[in-house]
Amino acid sequence: MDIVYWIIIIALFVVSFVGLIYPIIPSVLFIVGGFLLYGVFFSFEELNVWFWIITSLFVVLLFVADYFANLLGVKKFGGSKASIWGSTIGLLAGPFVIPVAGIILGPFLGAILGELLFNKKEWKAAVKIGFGSVVGLFSSVLAKGLIQMVMILCFLFFI
Repeated sequence: MDIVYWIIIIALFVVSFVGLIYPIIPSVLFIVGGFLLYGVFFSFEELNVWFWIITSLFVVLLFVADYFANLLGVKKFGGSKASIWGSTIGLLAGPFVIPVAGIILGPFLGAILGELLFNKKEWKAAVKIGFGSVVGLFSSVLAKGLIQMVMILCFLFFI
């Protein structure tokens, strides 16, 4: 039965990484869910208070990394709140509207539309900001992926 339990826990970890591609999937919940299921299936004894403190700090770090990577990418290329909102909406909707390519095109087009519609930017400037949103997206995915790996390695260290 232990093998089945581990398959379930590992599947939750894998789904958390799928959440890097499809941001509608709450990656951190699947990682923490894997930790909690380990406790239920095996024991919470190894997952002491220090483990949960460290995990909580990583959860906060995931949210901060996600927000600031996108913000810095858009701001560095001259974007405003409109492009940040457009990029975020595009990030969430893009993969569903345009499977696979939507993960990149969604934030790109969302940031461009945000700047064109709300700030009346020129096309060239809006495209530059759209590019910044893609840079921010990739930075965010990289940062979150690394943090998620460290969380799982930390979990493996404690057990």
